[in-house]
Amino acid sequence: MASPSRQPNMEKFLRDWRQDALNKAQYESAIFVGDKLLAMTKDDKDAFWLAQVHFAAGNYTRAHALLVKQNLISSNSSCRFLAAHCLIRQNLFSDALALLGEHSPTHLFTSNAKRKTARGNTRGALGRPGLRDHSDDSNDEEASNRKYEAAMCYLRGLCYAKQNAFDRAKEAYKDALRIDVQCYEAFSQLVMNSLMSPDEEDEFMQSLDFGTIRAPGDDPDMDEEPADYVRMLYQTKLSKYRNPRALNTAIESLSTHYGLEKNADILLAKADLLYTQCRFRDALSITDSILCEDKHNFAVYPIHLACLYELKKNNTLFLIAHELADTHPDEPCTWLAVGIYYFATSKIADARRYFSKASMMDANFGPAWIGFAHTFAAEGEHDQAVTAYSTAARLFTGTHLPQVFLGMQNHAMNNMTAAEEFLKTAYSLCKTDPLLLNEMGIVLYHQDRLKDAEQWFRQALRIADEMDSDPHAWLGARTNLGHAYRRQRMHDQALEEFDQVLRDGGKDAAVFCAKGLIYLDQGKADEAVRVLHEALAMHPQDPIATELLNKALEESANGAADFGLLGGVPGGGDDDAGEDFDRFEQELGERKFAAKVRMESKARGKGVAITSKGKGVARGGRRNVRGGYGLPSEERGVSLMDMSDE
Repeated sequence: MASPSRQPNMEKFLRDWRQDALNKAQYESAIFVGDKLLAMTKDDKDAFWLAQVHFAAGNYTRAHALLVKQNLISSNSSCRFLAAHCLIRQNLFSDALALLGEHSPTHLFTSNAKRKTARGNTRGALGRPGLRDHSDDSNDEEASNRKYEAAMCYLRGLCYAKQNAFDRAKEAYKDALRIDVQCYEAFSQLVMNSLMSPDEEDEFMQSLDFGTIRAPGDDPDMDEEPADYVRMLYQTKLSKYRNPRALNTAIESLSTHYGLEKNADILLAKADLLYTQCRFRDALSITDSILCEDKHNFAVYPIHLACLYELKKNNTLFLIAHELADTHPDEPCTWLAVGIYYFATSKIADARRYFSKASMMDANFGPAWIGFAHTFAAEGEHDQAVTAYSTAARLFTGTHLPQVFLGMQNHAMNNMTAAEEFLKTAYSLCKTDPLLLNEMGIVLYHQDRLKDAEQWFRQALRIADEMDSDPHAWLGARTNLGHAYRRQRMHDQALEEFDQVLRDGGKDAAVFCAKGLIYLDQGKADEAVRVLHEALAMHPQDPIATELLNKALEESANGAADFGLLGGVPGGGDDDAGEDFDRFEQELGERKFAAKVRMESKARGKGVAITSKGKGVARGGRRNVRGGYGLPSEERGVSLMDMSDE
């Protein structure tokens, strides 16, 4: 309680002095003056201010002790929030949770539906200039209390996260936003740690009551604008898989109407979208421009490093890692950069050590966890890789990418049933990632479910086209579709897909071999000779192309154009032809297995990247850690006839 003031002028002088010192970060002066002011006034507000100065100075124990001594913790929400924050900074999470309580104040929740109903009932009164419905307006004290209650929900979420209760942490963060949609810290935790799937994000955004946001003043033209502005800012942080058109609309509006075209967050959202579209050079040019303005913006580095990895710019990776290690050894991003450099240069053991170091510095740093798992996959240590990916899936429940990688690992171990289950789980989280759809098709292909595999490959290519992805990134999916057609004896469709691959730049001997096999199957030996010569021109030692060419030359020399490799042409089939085709398919399967073994020695992950929503080693829940996952460029270029994990 405040005592009657006998020296109001001196009190005002001391408060102004304390505030000036606090503004200049002169905490010792602010503490010195604040202590004298509290002794003079005995005012609870002055005690709270002194505790805040102690908190700002890092004196968390003294700040908490002062609040307890003055018996302020139970008096109002602002003091309880500060006391809990002090305990969290001391890593006393159980004590903080006991102070905060485990239940959110649900009576303070607001919803979009309620707001729309309220507007419909009062629209006539509010629409007339000069009139305000003060029954809907909270006074300053109530508004402040609401914000502190939301902030305490956020702190409650932090405590749950530290206790690995991620579902409860997610609900606490969502409660904070239901109480105060402007509690950005809670929103940031939800999207950066990939706690919600893209569909969940969209549904939750629809439920939030942005209409509670009001600009100062009584201007009726400003009723909607602040709400729309905040909604668009939040939209730029959401998953780039769910609704790229809505994201582009928000970015365009923020850039043109509010002058944010060069803002780092807006540019980063653009780069994140480009990364999901596999347009790595475009994304890199944007991240370069951000870092030129502010090279200490660590949120940019996961995507920036991922793009450098994809484009094989190892020298640049080395320079960045070296500079960060010299200037910011306390940042997890520093050791992420070092790990990615070693990963790019195939020094897997060193990469694993630095990914592990980054994850220990920040247990919620998604890129480090995914990078750590990738190192086991790169060495063919499938059991350890599965364990590491499972940990990432537990930590980042809203992103589908760890489940995709678990599917890939089980596929590599020939556990097709388990691989399909993991991929189905990933599909339930995200239905618009071409990488996932392509991987689903590959698993079905190897189960001889060719019609189903064909549908997944077609869907992957359709989604990639709708996302405006780089066509070169999905040559593997198109080639896989060609193989699915080939196995179903749909020769014209298969040749059309293979020709499209070659037109898009997929100059691979295996594609010509596939075409040669089709021509032999059709009894067109001369055409087969022509394309197989092209295959050997690209890869002179290719054993399959060599054997197919010998077979084609033998048939051509014997005038057996109407023979048909499978005996499928009338008058031309025999048992030996069927055996030849079976042997070729067996050799293709053996070659596929050999290619997979080779690929296990390379990186798995789309770039080495993950973000917040994340992908691969370097982003982060996209993520990727913006997060952020995916297949490496080396794996995309695997012989397409091998039906690799591409």
